[in-house]
Amino acid sequence: MLPVSGLPSSFHTPGPIKRQELYEFPVSFLDDVSDFYGFLLPFINPHLHSLVMYLRIVVLIYPSHSHCQFVQSLFGVSFRSGVKFRFLLVLKFKMEHENKYQLVAAAKYECLLFDVDDTLYPLSSGLSKACTKNIEEFMIQKLGIEGNKVTEINRVLYKNYGTSMAGLRAVGYNFDYDDYHSFVHGRLPYENLKPDPVMRSLLLSLPIRKVIFSNGDDVHVAKVLRKLGLEDCFERVISFETLNPINGSSTSDGEDSLKLRALSAKILDATNLPCQSALPESPIICKPFENAFEQAFKIANINPQKTLFFDDSIRNIQTGKQIGLHTVLVGTSQRTNGADYALESIHNIREALPELWEADNKKLEGVRYSGEVAIQTSVMA
Repeated sequence: MLPVSGLPSSFHTPGPIKRQELYEFPVSFLDDVSDFYGFLLPFINPHLHSLVMYLRIVVLIYPSHSHCQFVQSLFGVSFRSGVKFRFLLVLKFKMEHENKYQLVAAAKYECLLFDVDDTLYPLSSGLSKACTKNIEEFMIQKLGIEGNKVTEINRVLYKNYGTSMAGLRAVGYNFDYDDYHSFVHGRLPYENLKPDPVMRSLLLSLPIRKVIFSNGDDVHVAKVLRKLGLEDCFERVISFETLNPINGSSTSDGEDSLKLRALSAKILDATNLPCQSALPESPIICKPFENAFEQAFKIANINPQKTLFFDDSIRNIQTGKQIGLHTVLVGTSQRTNGADYALESIHNIREALPELWEADNKKLEGVRYSGEVAIQTSVMA
């Protein structure tokens, strides 16, 4: 006797199972049935798994009419006996959750994370150049830094701290954050930015959540998005204020020019430090540092392994890659270390990453079944 295991106690075989009957049925049929059930099992209520296994055993061992009737009574399986026949298998099953089951392939990306400046608009707009000029004027007019040193100091700060603002605070300059942003961003030539219907169409057609991640302040980011016509294309904005909710203090009136000159020398000395870890820490959280990314992930509930990050800064891209993001360097077609993709323009996103639009199609292609599934195949018996 050949035992049948894994069956509910309420089910009984219709008769003794003789081992020799197993060999009277073509082994090739096992492949057909196995392939069929291997395909169907994901859609079947887990409670029916043992019954499916039983059906495979019964059909293989019991080609007789009586046992076929037994199988049919359990699963709605019907076929004709004979040496050669067409096997018509109709599997009826009821699924939980309103008699339907949907299988959706896991999407590679669940979120698209976008920088703003020189990413959503080109470097040729002139905003970046104007911003650098405004920063240097702020350093001269508001912080008293010598004019012949500001360009080099600004370069060193940006190189080591990601933003000039973060560097100035790190080496000891105190100023109001809002005053800084108003001075630096308030005079930018926003009129150079024009509505971008192509980019708007691309963003709105993407079936994935989209989030802004910028070192810029709220007012600046809002102006840029409004000028580009993209203000309603993103789920949320992570900006300077998002990561730095407490404003900086104003410079005290008692701070004299001697102290300011000493701070200027301190900044220039940073170029001679043996490693970046020896630099004073900035109270400002910003890209390209990991804590900025980690904060953004928590705030926006972002899974970096399921997120594609767009930025024009190589350093930001490299940090993003190190902490698990998929990365796209914007502004050049030349890939660099840390960049999974490189786009000359953000407008090239569809050509370079067509799979982003396939996510919606995969959902539509997710298998949804209810009622009957009928498969007809030829077998030998």
